[in-house]
Amino acid sequence: MPHRNRIQCVLLAGVCLALNSAVSAAEDGDLTVKLQQRVKMEGRADEFRMTEKEVPWDPQKSAIIIIDMWDDHHCKSAAQRVVEMAPHMNRVVKAARDKGVLTIHAPSNCMDWYRDTPQRLRAQKAPFAKASVKFQWNYFNPEREGPLADKLEQGGCSCDTPEPCSPSYQAWKRQIATIEIGEEDAISDDGQEVYNLLEQHSIDNVIVMGVHTNRCVLGRPFGIRQMAYLGKNVVLCRDLTDSYHRDPGRHFEGLDLIVQHIEKYWCPTISSQSLTGQTPFRFGGGCTTQIGVLDRRYAPSSVWAGLLHGTSNRHLNSATESSRRHAESPRRVAPWSIPSPVQPAIDSNGQTTQAQ
Repeated sequence: MPHRNRIQCVLLAGVCLALNSAVSAAEDGDLTVKLQQRVKMEGRADEFRMTEKEVPWDPQKSAIIIIDMWDDHHCKSAAQRVVEMAPHMNRVVKAARDKGVLTIHAPSNCMDWYRDTPQRLRAQKAPFAKASVKFQWNYFNPEREGPLADKLEQGGCSCDTPEPCSPSYQAWKRQIATIEIGEEDAISDDGQEVYNLLEQHSIDNVIVMGVHTNRCVLGRPFGIRQMAYLGKNVVLCRDLTDSYHRDPGRHFEGLDLIVQHIEKYWCPTISSQSLTGQTPFRFGGGCTTQIGVLDRRYAPSSVWAGLLHGTSNRHLNSATESSRRHAESPRRVAPWSIPSPVQPAIDSNGQTTQAQ
C-alpha cells in the first residue's frame, strides 16, 4: 500500500507539473496592452484629457513594424540615440516574438542589403492584397489633425548645437545589427508588401516603433498615418521612438509634443512595458519617460553637446564593430554583406535625395 501511494503521488505530481507548464505557456502567450490616448473634451476648444485602458490583444493577430532603425545617420545625435535605444528594442521585439507577434523590419532604402534572404523573400512573396487607399508618403493632414509647430513637423538635425552637424545625405546601408532578425520575421520598405503581410496573417493590431516620430514613423507608406487610413488598430510604442527636428536645447520637449500630437489625432500609444513587463526604455542624460504620464526630464545642453565629440564617436565606433561581428554570427542569415549601390532615396525629410 505505501508503495502504491508513492506511485500515485508521483503520478499526481507529474499531472500538476504538466498543468502548471500549460498555464505558464498560456500566460507567456498572453498580450495585454495599456493604451494611452488624449481625447478632446466636449465644449472646450483644443482641450484634451488623458485616458488609459488595458486591452487584451491576440498575439497571432498582432504585428510590430520597426521603422528606419538604421546603422548610421548623417545627424550625429540621431545616430547616437538609435545606438542607445536599439538594445532595449531588441529585447522588446524578442519578447513579443516569443508571444507569437509578427515582426516586420522596415529599414527604408536598404533592401539590397537583405536581397535573397528568407525574410526579404517572405515579404516579396506574400499574396497581393487590394487596399482601399493608395500607398504613398503621407504628409501632414490638416483635415485630420490639429496644428503642430513647423519646427516639429519638419525634419532637421537634432543636435544640441548652434548649427546642424552635417548636410543631409544617406549615411545608412542597413538596419542596426543590434536588433536581431528572427527566422520568422519579414523585411520590407514597401507599403504594399507590408500590407500584404498583414492581410496574409490576418493582422488587426499594429505596433509601430523606430525613428523618426515626426517624419518616417508618421509619414512612411507603412507608418502611422497609412495604417490609420487602412483601418488598422495602430499604436505607437512611445518609449521606443525619437524625433528628427531642429530645436537646440529642447529636443525631448519637442519629442513629447509630437507624441502627444499623435495621441490626440492619430492613435493611442503604449510603452514597451506592455510587451515585456519590465521598466520602459529611457534615454540617458537625465531624460525619462514615465508610464501613463508622458513626462521627460530634459538633459542639459552640455550632455548632448558632449555626444558630438569623443563620447559619441566611441559609441558609434563600438556599434559599428558590434554590427560587423553580429552580421558574421552564424545566427544571422547570409548573405547580408551585399553592398548597397548608390541610388536615389527618400531621406528623413520625405524628400528625394541622391545617396552619397
